Amino acid sequence: MEVGVVGLGKMGLNIACNLKSHHYDVMGYDVSEQVRENGKKEGIRMYHNLETMIQAFKERKVIWLMLPAGEITEGVLQTLMKTLTKNDIVIEGGNSNFKDSIRRAQAFKELGIHYFDCGTSGGISGALGGACTMIGGDAEVFKEIEQIFKDISVENGYLYTGKSGSGHFLKMVHNGIEYGMMQAIGEGFQVVSQSEFDYDLAQVARVWNHGSVIRGWLMEIAQQQFMESPNLEEYRGIVAASGEAKWTIETALDMGVAVPTIALSLFMRNLSQEDDSFSAKVVSALRNGFGGHTVVKKDD
Repeated sequence: MEVGVVGLGKMGLNIACNLKSHHYDVMGYDVSEQVRENGKKEGIRMYHNLETMIQAFKERKVIWLMLPAGEITEGVLQTLMKTLTKNDIVIEGGNSNFKDSIRRAQAFKELGIHYFDCGTSGGISGALGGACTMIGGDAEVFKEIEQIFKDISVENGYLYTGKSGSGHFLKMVHNGIEYGMMQAIGEGFQVVSQSEFDYDLAQVARVWNHGSVIRGWLMEIAQQQFMESPNLEEYRGIVAASGEAKWTIETALDMGVAVPTIALSLFMRNLSQEDDSFSAKVVSALRNGFGGHTVVKKDD
């Protein structure tokens, strides 16, 4: 099967390599010449513009988008509406707002093109070695491409979530939970670090990650980050918010559902823009560890 990947940054390139390792005929496009060169080095057939890549398909076109939510994704989807043909497939794997996904799915449906909103988790390592995917869209057409998600996802790591918008909705809530978990870890380590006891924070993370109730991948990342930087000296406690927690809170408010932990975690990220706190340093280090997110370091 031919699959075209649009947007080959940290996540997109690894998705493309993951597909290639499962013997898909992968082609790619990115606006950046350097990114295109990176793709070529990985054996991906790269194209200098989107239209040329689409014309290269010999069979039904399957386009996987891995782009930042907002105007960039919207612009590419508008181009695809003009260049794809009936029965082609678009998989939008970024973190778009689920309301946008519902609107886009309807617009593509009117053209006879199938649109799937695919929440993608697992960070850059998961994108390469086994992602977690949550897919919304037409149930019958999903069966035709289900093998793609089975192949690139970790075992038991993909879910058809239902109608259009449901995939990105689920990923939105997932990211809201993630905000709360990372904030709790950061605050806990701040209490430990400022206590009267002389703890090795890497070893604290190690023991907590073996048999304790709070064990997990984030704790594993915490151990690795503390091993590399015992007091996170090179990090500043400034943590960006990418939007999903805000959408989760707004949606919860519309539904009349209380989400105080997620709300406070978002407020703390906003506060981190002004306050260089140790808990924010921990969250910044965790984000860098699992997703390669840009961090602000001391001398930046």
